[in-house]
Amino acid sequence: MRSIALDVHRDFCEVAIKDGGEVRSVGRIKTSGEELELFARSLAPSDQVALEATGPALQIKRLIEPHVGRVVIANTRKLRAIAEARVKTDKVDARTLCELLAAGFLPEVFGPDEETRALRRRLARRAALVRQRTRAKNELHAALARNLRGKPPMSDVFGVRGREWLEALALPADERETVAGCLRQVDFLDREVGVVERELAKAALASAEIRRLMTVPGVNLVSAATFVATVGDIRRFQTPRKLVSYVGLDPRVRQSGEAPARHGHISKQGSPAARHMLCEAAWIVVRTPGPLRAFYARVRARRGAQIALVATARKLCVLFWHLLTDEEDYAFGRPSLTRHKLRRLELVAGDPSRRGRRSGSAASKREQRHERELSEKFELAYRRLVEDWQPKKSGAGATRGRAS
Repeated sequence: MRSIALDVHRDFCEVAIKDGGEVRSVGRIKTSGEELELFARSLAPSDQVALEATGPALQIKRLIEPHVGRVVIANTRKLRAIAEARVKTDKVDARTLCELLAAGFLPEVFGPDEETRALRRRLARRAALVRQRTRAKNELHAALARNLRGKPPMSDVFGVRGREWLEALALPADERETVAGCLRQVDFLDREVGVVERELAKAALASAEIRRLMTVPGVNLVSAATFVATVGDIRRFQTPRKLVSYVGLDPRVRQSGEAPARHGHISKQGSPAARHMLCEAAWIVVRTPGPLRAFYARVRARRGAQIALVATARKLCVLFWHLLTDEEDYAFGRPSLTRHKLRRLELVAGDPSRRGRRSGSAASKREQRHERELSEKFELAYRRLVEDWQPKKSGAGATRGRAS
């Protein structure tokens, strides 16, 4: 069995082959479909091929995989033998990759299915569009600050009232052009974000995993879809601890010999988008009555708000693992809020509006009040559970008046 490695670039791939204990460089091939297909036909069914995790790696894997026994996409973050080499050229990188593949020491990345990859691409495009929109909005606010206009009298300067206020301002000609250009750019990006969110809503309605995660109060479409797209198949993780480590919310550990282990900041390995979305969801969760808000308050009293928020994000990650593994909705969820989320998804996906029909708003408000009261009781029950569980300085461990 031969081991073959490709150091992939935009225009060419450097190839190295190990056969019979000897590694040799065999030159370059163009990074094109025709050249790669011709190269794949020259390989044997028993060969194994290694690629670095770059942009065209997945497409190259699809072309080569039918002709060989195994194709491995290597995790570039763990290839320290290549990243920290004193001599770093394309030939040396390809030969090192080939040696690691033959020895079985090549760290492989997870290859999701096409549906998950499409979800990842849509989420990445939405994030890029939102960043562009934020830059345009910041540019408009900077133009107002340069002209000493102060804080706008309304909450949304890009709404109807805000645009009327902007139109009535006396600004220099060049600043007026800047404001008008920013408004046009924001309008265009709003439409593009709407198109992407429409496709995301359709994917969410067809995904039981995303809809299940949205039963947690504070978790919206983007948060749930980002988590599902990052994790892929939840059955890859036997325990929630492994999932937390994959996302990068586990603490760093330093331990040697008989010295006690030292724990530091979180590792921040894995997807930054997943960690960001978990923290964004945690900000909403800690403002909603329930056990998670009580957990956040307990940690904040000891460690501060920032550490408590990251701990809540980690708790959300563990909760998501249990929901997806057990295939159950959140036990402390609020059904009326979940129905409202799903209805918004249907509207974004293109479902016609139901305005003019009787929706039972009074009953819905009573139901919402009842659910909020239940959530407050769940939060109180969690606080009492923690009080009973924590060791007492004196007296019996049980609290009088209720069971431990």
